[in-house]
Amino acid sequence: MEFSYQQLIDGEWCGASSAGTRAVIDPATEEVVREVPYGGAADCAAAIEAAHRALSRWSALTAYDRGAILKRTADLIRTSAGGIARTTVLESGKPLAQARGEWLVCADLFEWFAEEGKRAYGRTIPSRAATKRLTVHKQPIGVVGIITAWNFPAYNIARTAAAALAAGCTIVVRPSEYTPLTAMAMMSILVEAGVPSGAANLIVGEADPIGQEMLRHPACAKVHLTGSLAVGKRLMDGASKTMTRLSLELGGNAPVLVFPDVDLEQLAAGAIAAKFRNGGQVCIAPQRFFVARPVAEAFVDRVATVVGALRVGPGLDPETQVGPLINGRQRDRVEALVESARNAGATVRVGGARPSDRPRGFFYEPTVMADVQPSMPVFEEEIFGPVMPIAVFDEVDEAVALANRTRYGLAAYVWTQDLRTAIRASERLEFGMIGVNEWAPQAVEAPFVGWKESGLGREAGAEGLEEYLETKLVVFGGM
Repeated sequence: MEFSYQQLIDGEWCGASSAGTRAVIDPATEEVVREVPYGGAADCAAAIEAAHRALSRWSALTAYDRGAILKRTADLIRTSAGGIARTTVLESGKPLAQARGEWLVCADLFEWFAEEGKRAYGRTIPSRAATKRLTVHKQPIGVVGIITAWNFPAYNIARTAAAALAAGCTIVVRPSEYTPLTAMAMMSILVEAGVPSGAANLIVGEADPIGQEMLRHPACAKVHLTGSLAVGKRLMDGASKTMTRLSLELGGNAPVLVFPDVDLEQLAAGAIAAKFRNGGQVCIAPQRFFVARPVAEAFVDRVATVVGALRVGPGLDPETQVGPLINGRQRDRVEALVESARNAGATVRVGGARPSDRPRGFFYEPTVMADVQPSMPVFEEEIFGPVMPIAVFDEVDEAVALANRTRYGLAAYVWTQDLRTAIRASERLEFGMIGVNEWAPQAVEAPFVGWKESGLGREAGAEGLEEYLETKLVVFGGM
């Protein structure tokens, strides 16, 4: 299958209206992978208008017909996963196995929503008046603008696009400027699968003017963002003027509560795999480790030994376990957080520097920090990097209170063999997803939920489809 690495507007692959371009950089080598179109608000307006023209045609298809196209999309992703995963590695830096796994989850999302779209049920309500008939209908919300982040450049799009298309909406996707090639590959697959012209569009350009155009344009009914809290708040400010619907996935600062009755060897292995996946650039990554005092030193020793042996390198190297960060700015930010904590008294047990054998690329050593205090920025801010900060606690109530002391509320983790402790902690943690003895508290078929400043709306599962449906009441009188 051949892929077109351009914008897609109204079924046509095209450059930016301004003729602007931008280089996509390999974060492992700092070399240019490819030049891509780089447009702005005018391209966004053209794409929204194309999506609006296509809306009646796409929404008029039955859920079964739309589902068949989305199922073909899933099949094409699975047969192409090896090649498109390499593209994802080149622009994101993540290890190849992780990129391939991401694409296979995308296939699952398209298949799930291909089926779930057939269950956008309405209902009949018994009326208190014998002359009335009350019926509730579900209809697509309309054109959806999708703005996504670079950390999961395929998954972040598929999770939203599959649900919106299954509901009968048309879409305009704006991927991160750091990872547009993955989005372009996905759009090529949708076209190959039979999505009609205008139903799925892709533009590349600066996020703010594109986001503002999505809010301003009367034909764009909803905007979905996977991104930073600052951008989410800016979209909310704009939406207050236009009443555009929003759904926002804005990151997290996931606590891990480790109680003294756990199997430390098993726990350490899982914690390292979860923490350093995608270089720690994961919204639900376990970040703030609170470990019961009796086992804290043993836990630190065990994880430091294993983390120190993790292989850092380019994602296409089959031996690489931790790839580079996405860009120099993100690496500088991680460095600053580590240095701030070190200067405040935290101990770097392993890592804490750029690898000396990687002079090029945005690499940072996998790092374990002990003696961390909850007031340190490395605990208060979302790190989004390969750093594991560890603090201790003495009582369950203390651990829960420290875990909840964050403006974020996406994921949290509890590790214990005591059922009462597990129930007590999980019920009191102020987060949308809780993993109890589990590092993957999410699934295609289950809702992805953020509380507090981690966002608005729900993704995946039945709730993910509902986000792209309007509810209509139809009342017949004079019966």
